[in-house]
Amino acid sequence: MPEIIFNGPVGRLEGRYSHSKVKNAPLALILHPSPEHGGTMNNKITYTMFQNFVERGFSTLRFNFRGVGRSQGMFDRGEGELSDAAAALDWMQEINQNAPYVWVGGFSFGAWIGMQLLMRRPEIQGFVSVAPPANMYDFSFLAPCPTSGLVLQGGRDDVVQEPTVEKFVDKVQMQKGISIDYRVIPDANHFFHGYTDMMSHNIHDHLNKAQAGLQVDVSETMAA
Repeated sequence: MPEIIFNGPVGRLEGRYSHSKVKNAPLALILHPSPEHGGTMNNKITYTMFQNFVERGFSTLRFNFRGVGRSQGMFDRGEGELSDAAAALDWMQEINQNAPYVWVGGFSFGAWIGMQLLMRRPEIQGFVSVAPPANMYDFSFLAPCPTSGLVLQGGRDDVVQEPTVEKFVDKVQMQKGISIDYRVIPDANHFFHGYTDMMSHNIHDHLNKAQAGLQVDVSETMAA
């Protein structure tokens, strides 16, 4: 898939972009875990989510936050990274002006950034948050949460403990009209070692039920 460089708030940002063969396809933006702990757009979970949305016929982008890989700038503890994500979405929308809607996906720190982005961008109509770090960051900004989505958690995650995520999900679920599809893979750790196929299955199943994927024959799309 093509390497792309686009302008961010403090300099160039590096990404990988897959343009859908389907006319006026929806968009998906995938956000990686914390740069402070070695997170990049090539993280296995980030890459897997990217591939999941590509398979669905979405035009899909993953990119390195500022200071990671070839992206310019320095880690900004979330505020700058949120601006980077907004710039990435702007870039995708500029070349996909007829896209009907957007989904955002993120892993750990990227899930936190993604949930903030959907609060600011009404075109985001769904999300996939893998191991959202509810024990590390404040998610109270989701009041009200503007859209429903999937939260996927490992039952043996020793970085983001499952009870903290369940508590966060329960709080959001109380909001009228919002449905969080909360799924726990009991034996998975934070990085879903040995369970990425199951993670992908849950993402596809959620998208099927949300009826958010393109109503096309994906095999024909990929073969075109």
